[in-house]
Amino acid sequence: MKITKELTKLYYSIGEVSEMFGVTNSLVRYWETEFSQLKPKKNRRGDRQFTVKDIHVMERIFTLVKERGFTLEGAKREMKGKKDLEYVDQKQEVLDKLHDLKQKLKRLTE
Repeated sequence: MKITKELTKLYYSIGEVSEMFGVTNSLVRYWETEFSQLKPKKNRRGDRQFTVKDIHVMERIFTLVKERGFTLEGAKREMKGKKDLEYVDQKQEVLDKLHDLKQKLKRLTE
């Protein structure tokens, strides 16, 4: 699954994240307990605050479990066995920088 919504906020609520993926809040909370890579921050009230990195981890979990049909154990092994999350984070940073640069160049040529 590729997130079509542009991620512009610093933090997203559990409701926003569950809506992005079309799953329930309880499933997001369950995956948080099952996958050590998914660690959203919590505010003083205990509300989860998901960063863009957390959302990319959720995207990877969703792809493995819901789209590719992995069991939770299989998805855990897949995520632990590869360093692809680090690669995804680095790739996303580069893409974000390129997008910003493209916008700046467009503004200069207008």
